[in-house]
Amino acid sequence: MGRFAVLLGLPQLAFVILVASVSLPVPGAQAWSKEGHIMTCRIAQSLLDPEAAHAVQNLLPEYAKGDLSSLCTWPDQIRHWYRYRWTSSLHFIDTPDKACTFDYSRDCHDPQGVKGMCVAGAVQNFTTQLMHYQHGTSDRRYNMTEALLFLSHFMGDIHQPMHVGFTSDEGGNTIDLIWFKHKSNLHHVWDREIILTAMKDFYDKDMDLFQEDIQKNFTAGIWSDDIMSWGDCEDLFSCPKKYATESINLACKWGYEGVTPGETLADDYFNSRLPIVNKRIAQGGVRLAMILNRVFGYHEHEIPAPT
Repeated sequence: MGRFAVLLGLPQLAFVILVASVSLPVPGAQAWSKEGHIMTCRIAQSLLDPEAAHAVQNLLPEYAKGDLSSLCTWPDQIRHWYRYRWTSSLHFIDTPDKACTFDYSRDCHDPQGVKGMCVAGAVQNFTTQLMHYQHGTSDRRYNMTEALLFLSHFMGDIHQPMHVGFTSDEGGNTIDLIWFKHKSNLHHVWDREIILTAMKDFYDKDMDLFQEDIQKNFTAGIWSDDIMSWGDCEDLFSCPKKYATESINLACKWGYEGVTPGETLADDYFNSRLPIVNKRIAQGGVRLAMILNRVFGYHEHEIPAPT
């Protein structure tokens, strides 16, 4: 149920049609981190055109009260449930150690070698599924609510640089270190530690203020001149490859660089990496809005052939 569709050329993973209303767990403990995903989705929802905003509200369960960000961590909550174990490999990409490049045919697969089962493949697939939504009616082959939540979440993951990391250390998960005074690992530093430290030091733990600052940077601040280039891709379905390439480049230049297992990372690392984290959250939100505006907009779009 909810598996990858044949549109990605994965017939062995074709999912069961859902004809009943979707049953999603009410948000509880939330497992980028919850803060990164929430800000990404809030930014995206604030930039939606009226048609896309209406479609998103229509697809969200009633208890979400129209708030996409309230369910943007749902894929992290359910990834280890038996029913959704197939989604585990969709949160990341493992690339060859120190290659600092992303190649879709080489790197996008699960541990069993099934092609397309990575975060770039997930963004492509769930974008394709949402293209079958037609202004109030849904293609019964797909669970459109799940597709929306998966796409929204994976657009956050693909912009977190360490979600496109080296195979041997699992994107920094096995690189243990000290973050200021407590134990952590390099992946978790990028997933959450930098964000939490910024919220504590600069925003009195207020995520709303943090998000406002991020948005000011692309509306009238340091990124306002290059925001138009954030949407540049050959076409909508080449975009995830661009995003993944950006992430592995950032992981090499800013994530792994200068890090020794077991060392303490503190102010120097935090101050130099926080701008990268902020920009990736912003890019994830802006680009998610771009995709949703395209797929839910009142215009003709071509459904891509299987890859």
